[in-house]
Amino acid sequence: MQSGAQVTRMGFNAGDQAFWFRAHNFIPYEGKTEDWPATFANLIAAKNITDIVLYGDIRPAHARAIKVAKTAGIRIHTFEEGYMRPYWVTYERDGSNGHSRLMDLSIDEMSVALAINDHDMHPPPAVWGDMRQHVFYGALYHWFVLFANRRYRQFKRHRHLSVGQEAWLYTKRLFTMPIIAARRSLSTRRIRQAGYPYHLVLLQLEHDASFQAHAPFTRMEQFLQLVIDGFAKGAPVHHHLVFKAHPLEIGRLPFAKIISAMARAHGISDRVHFVPGGKLARLLDQARSAVTVNSTAAQQALWRGIPVKLFGAAVYDKPQCVSAQPLPDFFAAPQRPDAQAYRTYRRFLLATSQVPGGFYSARGRRQLIREVTDMLLAEQDPYQMLLDGPASVRPNLRSLG
Repeated sequence: MQSGAQVTRMGFNAGDQAFWFRAHNFIPYEGKTEDWPATFANLIAAKNITDIVLYGDIRPAHARAIKVAKTAGIRIHTFEEGYMRPYWVTYERDGSNGHSRLMDLSIDEMSVALAINDHDMHPPPAVWGDMRQHVFYGALYHWFVLFANRRYRQFKRHRHLSVGQEAWLYTKRLFTMPIIAARRSLSTRRIRQAGYPYHLVLLQLEHDASFQAHAPFTRMEQFLQLVIDGFAKGAPVHHHLVFKAHPLEIGRLPFAKIISAMARAHGISDRVHFVPGGKLARLLDQARSAVTVNSTAAQQALWRGIPVKLFGAAVYDKPQCVSAQPLPDFFAAPQRPDAQAYRTYRRFLLATSQVPGGFYSARGRRQLIREVTDMLLAEQDPYQMLLDGPASVRPNLRSLG
């Protein structure tokens, strides 16, 4: 790095290797899963590593590396999709989502920190990136793992689908995007023009870190059944229920069929609808409430003052923001969030861990690098820097492994 730090990349499959263009500092891990912690501990000593940088913190290789790093006193940097997505990337120390330091910070603490700091908010980036790029790179990554992974014979996936299934689904989605977009547009228009009150369910990817590590469910079907049962018991008979798929859902689960069967079993088929992904705003603007496991998209509902019911651990799970009502009561008369509390929470995040930019476009990555390099080199994490007040902290150069 131009800052003076030395960077080494550890890769676990051909996809990791294909997307790292500096062969001289790439280390392939070809061993068994159970041998990885000892290998990483030896690597720390051999290369005098002071920091590790990860995308997400729950993948088995990442979780094991974090455990070793904490024992060795190594600084841990975690990146994730932006909590205020899609316009930001999240940068934190030691963990993200349910492991984030935000879980233990109250709205009052955030308010005090903001009051003693004169901190400019990051403006949203002009360009986030194209969804087609996200899907294309996902397909390309999995094709590398499928056809060029001979070197990594011990590699084991952390998802239940095979590499071939994943690659096929990404490729299929890439070529069927126009058809899906037309179907989505038609479904959204029908719901918006129908005139009935509706509640919106924000679906997530079942393999997503937030769902896998920070939810009380093992499969998404359990959440779907709970929501449909609660709606059937509590919602007024003229209200409808709309399930919206995650924008990156590529067909891993047949959501439309599952939801249709569950609604039919409860005798509410005519009041339950499914929308295949897309942008959230057009549906959310007119929704009575939003229900989710722990999707970051729920924050778009909070921003609009729409009641939110949450089931998993989430960084926005503050008593002023999300409802504690039982689900049938929530559907009957959802309680609105404290708008001022959510604005305080949002300002705190934008002043600390939310970095303008994105992972999937060259422009987004350039914008991200401009901001995040100094954050990586700083002695304190972004939350502590704001909590401690306006005193500036001079970054120290470190060796990032």
